[in-house]
Amino acid sequence: MIVKDPEFGEVIVRKSPLSRNIKFSISTSGRLQMSVPKITSNFLIKRFLNQNRTTIREKLPLENPDTQRARDYKKKLLAKKAREYLPYRLEYFAKLYGYTYDKCRLTHANTRWGSCSSNKTISLNIGLMQIPEQLRDYVILHELAHLNHMDHSKAFWAEVGLHDKNYKSHNKHLKMFKPGI
Repeated sequence: MIVKDPEFGEVIVRKSPLSRNIKFSISTSGRLQMSVPKITSNFLIKRFLNQNRTTIREKLPLENPDTQRARDYKKKLLAKKAREYLPYRLEYFAKLYGYTYDKCRLTHANTRWGSCSSNKTISLNIGLMQIPEQLRDYVILHELAHLNHMDHSKAFWAEVGLHDKNYKSHNKHLKMFKPGI
């Protein structure tokens, strides 16, 4: 749910059955986000927002609400490009090198380019669409190698090296970019 606020712009409100109190944070799009108990009324949400304006301003690094729409639009475009490219590229490398995974998930995490779960789900960040193709491929190959090694052991890096001879350089170069949008 979205609540419009004159100072904070669009505030994302997430009603959670697990929440026992109201918490504020910054969403990946840069908006103010509130997590509230499921039974919280809209009246209480707005009242709590008004009562905590000073604290929110002091403690949370909010961006200008005008930039929210631009970021959302960029995220939407990246997600579209990622849906059209990343699952097919993952499938290509999986078939090429004999890997099997169960599911490909696209995310927009602020801190990770990708991950591989023990149930063989590979998650790839839509931010990959903003970096050079060889680094994108490195991340995909890195996550595929996790299907056989769920750690960063010597055996894991040896497997990554079988498919990407320049993985050390790619790993170093990747650190120059940030996965967040």
